[in-house]
Amino acid sequence: MGAIVSSLFGLLFGTLAAGAWIGIALLSTAIGLMLMFTHIPIDKLFPQYVFNILTTPDLVALPLFILMGEFLFRTKISETLFTGLAPWTGLLPGRLLHVNIVGCSIFAAISGSSAATTQVVGRMTLKELLSRGYSPELAIGGLAGAGTLGFLIPPSTVMIMYGVLANESILRLFTAGFLPGLLLASTFGAYIMIRSALKPDLIPEGERALRHMPLRERFAALRGLAPALFLILCVLGSMYGGLATPSEAAALGVVGAFLVSLYQRCLSLKVLRDIVLGAVQTCSVMGIIILGASVLGNVTSTLGIPAAVANFVTALDLSPIVLILALIGLYLVLGTALEGFSMIATTLPVVLPLVEAAGFDKVWFGIFMVLVVEMAQITPPVAFNFAVIQNITGRSTGYIAKVTFPFLLIMILFVILLALFPQIVTIMPDLLLG
Repeated sequence: MGAIVSSLFGLLFGTLAAGAWIGIALLSTAIGLMLMFTHIPIDKLFPQYVFNILTTPDLVALPLFILMGEFLFRTKISETLFTGLAPWTGLLPGRLLHVNIVGCSIFAAISGSSAATTQVVGRMTLKELLSRGYSPELAIGGLAGAGTLGFLIPPSTVMIMYGVLANESILRLFTAGFLPGLLLASTFGAYIMIRSALKPDLIPEGERALRHMPLRERFAALRGLAPALFLILCVLGSMYGGLATPSEAAALGVVGAFLVSLYQRCLSLKVLRDIVLGAVQTCSVMGIIILGASVLGNVTSTLGIPAAVANFVTALDLSPIVLILALIGLYLVLGTALEGFSMIATTLPVVLPLVEAAGFDKVWFGIFMVLVVEMAQITPPVAFNFAVIQNITGRSTGYIAKVTFPFLLIMILFVILLALFPQIVTIMPDLLLG
C-alpha cells in the first residue's frame, strides 16, 4: 500500500509541477496507477467510462447554470439591485455597506458562482460606496466575504460538482445550503453593524439621512429587485414548487436570464458570441476536472487507498471535532495553491470515507466542502475574489487580504459551529424532502 500511495502523490504532484492543467493531471495520475497496479483493459473500458461520467443526468445542470451566469454578467442587474436595496439597507447601522451582503445573497440565489457574484455586485456597489465616502476597509472586505455566498446559497456549481462525485442528491444539497447561507450572510451583516456602531466615522455623515426617506419612495425602489426576483422564481421557485428538476430549473434560468437581457437591452450579436464562448470555455475546463476526479476516485477505491487511509485515521482515535479542525487546516493550506474545484477533485476520493467513518452525513460534508472552497476564494495568493476586486478597485492583494481577514475568520468559526451543530445543515432537507 505504501508504494501505491507514494505513486499516487508522486504522479499527481509531478504532473502539476510540470504545469499540467488540474484535470489532465488527475486523468494522468489515474491512468498511471491503472497501468502500474491493475490489469484493467484501459483501451476498452476508458471510453465507455468517459461517456458514462459526462452524460450523468445531474451534470446537465452545470453547463446550464454557467450559461445563465454568462448572460447575467452582461446585464444591468447590479444597477437594479443597488437602487432596490439602498433605501432599505439605509435603515440599518452600517447603512449602504449592507448592499454588498444582501445584494450578494440575492445574486447568489441566481448565479451559482462566487466570482460572478463578486464581479456583478461589486462593479456597481464598490464604485458607489467609495465615492460616497464609506470605509474602504468594510466596503472591500464585505464584498470579498459576501461574494463567497455565490457557492453556498443555491443554486451552486460547487454543489453540483460535489453531488456528482459523491453520488449525492443535488436537490438535497441545494436545500441544505439555504439555512447556512442565510446565517452566514446574517453574521457578516452583524459584524458590519457592530463595527459601525463602535466606530461611527466609518459611515459618512451625510448618509445618515437615508433613515428619513419617505416610505413611499422605499417601496417604489423595490421595483429594481424585479429582475432578480423573477430569476429566483424561475430557478428556485420551479424546483421547490415541484415543477422542475435541478437540470430543468437551470434551463428555465437560462431562458429567464435571456429574457432579462432582452428587457434591459443588453444583447447584441457580439454579446451573444462572447456569452457562448465564455460558457464553452468554462464548461470544458470543469468537465475535464470532473472527469479526472471521477476516474481517479474509482481507481483509488479499486486499489483500496481510501479504506486504508480511513483505517489509519480511525486508529488515531481522533474525535470528530478534531478531525474537522484538521481538515479546515488542510484546506486552508491547499487554498493558498489551488482553486476550489481543484481542491474538491483532488481530495474528495480520500477524505470522504474518513468523514463518513467519523459519523458525518454526506450532505453535511458537502456544505463543509462548499465553505472551505469559499475560504479558498479569499485565501491568497490563489484567490479568485481578490482578482475580481483588484480589477475593480486597483488595490493591492496585501491590502485586500488584510481587510478580508475578519470575514475569513468568521467563516472558520462558522464551520466549527456547523460541526458542533450539524442539524443546522440537515434540518431543511429532512423537513422538506424527508
